[in-house]
Amino acid sequence: MSETTEAVLMLEDGTSLRGRSYGAQGETFGEAVFTTAMTGYQETLTDPSYHRQVVIQTSPHIGNTGMNDEDPESRQIWVSGYVVRDPAPRSSNWRSRRELVDDLESADVVGISGIDTRALTRHLRDRGAMRVGIFSGNRIADDSELLTRVQSSPEMAGANLTADVTTPEPYVVEPEGDPIGTVAAVDLGIKAMTPHRMAQRGLRVHVLPASISSEELLTINADGYFLSNGPGDPSTADHAVELVRAVLSADRPLFGICFGNQVFGRALGLATYKLKFGHRGINQPVMDKATGRVAVTAHNHGFAVDAPRDGAFETPYGPAEVSHVCLNDDVVEGLRLTSGRAFSVQYHPEAAAGPHDAAYLFDRFTDLVQGGRNAAA
Repeated sequence: MSETTEAVLMLEDGTSLRGRSYGAQGETFGEAVFTTAMTGYQETLTDPSYHRQVVIQTSPHIGNTGMNDEDPESRQIWVSGYVVRDPAPRSSNWRSRRELVDDLESADVVGISGIDTRALTRHLRDRGAMRVGIFSGNRIADDSELLTRVQSSPEMAGANLTADVTTPEPYVVEPEGDPIGTVAAVDLGIKAMTPHRMAQRGLRVHVLPASISSEELLTINADGYFLSNGPGDPSTADHAVELVRAVLSADRPLFGICFGNQVFGRALGLATYKLKFGHRGINQPVMDKATGRVAVTAHNHGFAVDAPRDGAFETPYGPAEVSHVCLNDDVVEGLRLTSGRAFSVQYHPEAAAGPHDAAYLFDRFTDLVQGGRNAAA
């Protein structure tokens, strides 16, 4: 671990906070977002959905359980910066292999510690998500220069980031036990636990680059198709939208989560928009409108689908409806074709890290895949 030095966090509205460097030293920029999760920081750091975001941990103590080799959700740490209050000086967990700060340094992630992250979270809840910079090292410029650099950095609106995070080559996650069907999963920033959840249910999952053509995707002739989570602005995901339209036109079963929900919405002809501060963390209440059941769910999204909350609406693929809503702010959290052939949710049912309330969605998709397989047999 390098020697601790001064660090500065600068928001695009001119708010400046000073603390200590944590992780790599230098400078970084991104969208300032907060997560309310008290656990699972390793899964957060390695979630591709957080690409080009500076994550603020509302929970004050981070690093207590260290880092291990079992919990990463992808091949690397994706956050562009990390903000914590009281980092653990050393980890204390039987699964720990390394200290968090060492992995941040190895991944060249610039961070800051020693600031009031809850006060910063309240500020973002009032003002909305915004660009931020973290600066540390031998020389830190004055605040006016730092602010200019932050305000010159790219915005998340309009960002097309899928190519940065998708797998470069296809790979297969084999089922546990006898296979009961195959799934073609388009990787827009997939987490490792997602195909694992399907493999646990007997599905063989072909994880595919986001650049795959519609013809190649359908040639796989999978029993079901899946659209993953991922970073960026869904309004830029034109190719992914065309993939979904090809699957829907072929009347194949489809399931999408998070970014995949937004892409599914666009394929149905709906618009998307940027939320003021987004939903992040593992404690977001969502209601399934069909059952009235409320699940506590894991989120990371700054965009949402604009859809009628009540009743069915027409699409090129038949009637559709909003299936889930957030109980905090009535944001659309799920869509479905009333035929039952395709559905999506805006959150992360793979439960990495937690909670497990939404695991039934993988069961629902598995039933849909089996139904399509039996019909074709």
